[in-house]
Amino acid sequence: MLPYERRLRNPSRRLRCGTSQAEQRLWYRLRGRQVCGLRFYRQKPLLGYIADFYAPAARLVVEVDGSQHLTEEGLAADAARTFALNSLGLLVLRFDNLQVLNETAAVMEEIFRVVSLRVRG
Repeated sequence: MLPYERRLRNPSRRLRCGTSQAEQRLWYRLRGRQVCGLRFYRQKPLLGYIADFYAPAARLVVEVDGSQHLTEEGLAADAARTFALNSLGLLVLRFDNLQVLNETAAVMEEIFRVVSLRVRG
């Protein structure tokens, strides 16, 4: 089991109730083992972070980023987060809200491609 801070348990539960439209659309396609039969978790505490979506069997984190991630501070925080998660052997895929909403099929194709490589590769 990957390390996480117990203090993030309740905030992650609250985040599940307030997901963005993009996160809802992606969750609808990830839940129920629809991607290569793998289980995805949403708003999963990992280290000191809360990952939007996490597939432990593929060691994959999928992040759906809003506009706040495009600021200088947001980009720096995302880089640090990605580095920390990569150090655990996790791959982080990032998509912005507009990609998920306007190019859902392309986003899902990329997730399928990466999952296939990481599980079978």
